[in-house]
Amino acid sequence: MNTLLRWLLIGLLLALGAAGYAAWRVLYRPNVAAFAEGDAYLYIRTGSGFGAVRDSLARQGLLREPGTFAWLARWRDYPARVRPGRYRLGPALGNLALLHLLESGRQDTVAFELKPFHYLENLPRQVSRQLETDSFKLSLLLNNNAGLRARFGLDTCTVRTLFVPGRYRLLWNTSAPAFLDTVAAAHRRFWTAPRRARADSLGLSQVQVSVLASIVQRETAQPTDKPLVAAVYLNRLRRGQPLQADPTLLWPLHGLGTRKRVLNVDKRVASPYNTYRHKGLPPGPITTPRPSSLDAVLRPAHNDNLFFCARPDGSGFSDFAATYAAHKRNARRYQHRLDSLGVKR
Repeated sequence: MNTLLRWLLIGLLLALGAAGYAAWRVLYRPNVAAFAEGDAYLYIRTGSGFGAVRDSLARQGLLREPGTFAWLARWRDYPARVRPGRYRLGPALGNLALLHLLESGRQDTVAFELKPFHYLENLPRQVSRQLETDSFKLSLLLNNNAGLRARFGLDTCTVRTLFVPGRYRLLWNTSAPAFLDTVAAAHRRFWTAPRRARADSLGLSQVQVSVLASIVQRETAQPTDKPLVAAVYLNRLRRGQPLQADPTLLWPLHGLGTRKRVLNVDKRVASPYNTYRHKGLPPGPITTPRPSSLDAVLRPAHNDNLFFCARPDGSGFSDFAATYAAHKRNARRYQHRLDSLGVKR
């Protein structure tokens, strides 16, 4: 082999090596930046184009070489196939693996925590803080009586019974209808055959159990007191007595969570939720009851108590009584405690 041919062969091999390295660098070399806290997340909003994806990657410093990613993305025509979502980016991802991930739509789910809410308008705000879900569309669905009846057999007063607080695994870009469908599925899973049977034995519908559980939940946060509070209200319902539940007075006044004391003037509020004026259960829940509150209604204590009052020691527990005279003594101690603390409302 002469010298010229040898140098041509060496040059060809070098060129092939350089081309191979360039291809490896563009396609496979890890390009997602490593972060001390571990994986990073890329959020692509619904309707976003490639420019928004590229800007988000650059703004968060997620890529070591944004240029090679942009070149490969255009070569693969990714700008025409952008899919929204929340994507987990590991530090070992090269451009090709990253594009495969984004093109596939295999996004990471969000651990969404549904917290109890008192008023329907609170929910869209709560959801939009954790998900991309359109809060305006969700609000429209929640306030559409005809749609609620058709989909869930509920209305604007009772739709809050559909929501069982807890943790949900959801896609970040879950739509408003899909969000409600997910919640409805969790509701169906909660209402097992044994729970439905216990509700029937109490002469209550699932909605009525939720309404009563919402009152129990607002009355006490103590797990051991919940069945006792439920028993008081169930005893009153059986006797045809008004529930006289203070939290139901505060609900129409938008005072839940802000008021610490119920005044006599509050008992005159003109509302179907006023259980001092109206016998039976109110037309809807006053908050979204947790599973523990629902189960407290389904498994109430067995006694003849008709009254209860918060203990004056601030423990969060209540004193229970079967007679009005005993209740008045308990209530007097509690009122004296509030007076000594200067609590007016």
